[in-house]
Amino acid sequence: MSERAGEKKLDLLITGVGGQGAILASDIIGKAAVISGIPIRAAETHGMAQRGGSVVNHIRLGSDLGSMIPKKGADIMLALEPMEAVRYLDFLKDGGVIIVNTQPIIPVTVTSGLSKYPEVQEILDALSEKYVVKAFNADELAHEAGSRLAMNVAMVGAVSGYLPISKEVLLESVKALVPKKTIEINIRAFEMGRQKVEES
Repeated sequence: MSERAGEKKLDLLITGVGGQGAILASDIIGKAAVISGIPIRAAETHGMAQRGGSVVNHIRLGSDLGSMIPKKGADIMLALEPMEAVRYLDFLKDGGVIIVNTQPIIPVTVTSGLSKYPEVQEILDALSEKYVVKAFNADELAHEAGSRLAMNVAMVGAVSGYLPISKEVLLESVKALVPKKTIEINIRAFEMGRQKVEES
């Protein structure tokens, strides 16, 4: 299969809340890119991976540019939490793809009554005006696969069809990075996430 130069270029932004596993999701894709021989630049910003803080990972596949995706530069956003999709929208190019986990994580400011969390459907409707939105509850999907902790891997499965990396290599990377005893659950979560997006 001959690839035209440039076909393997993809800028992906992974956003989430600390404790959701955004970093593992980005490591899985990064490792799979390396196995596939695709140049990769990655950066984690905000360094607030403590629970509840905002986490953003920039992944640039096939790029020889800097590791940070410029504003309006990302082809795809993988949002592990709906409000995080909104927070980093200025990085996504118009008409870009957003794959979003519809399970909200309500911040302390909301639970303490200082602010209101918008309806998830309102968020999705607003996003759909300018972007291609693929939305599903990845927490529930992961629970069905055997553990809610596999949500991040379900999300990697969901984005897998858009990546210039084969599904086999991504699964190899999942097996290498998740705890041994959770491999089967994570593979199931990956397959279910991938199927969700293929259906929608």
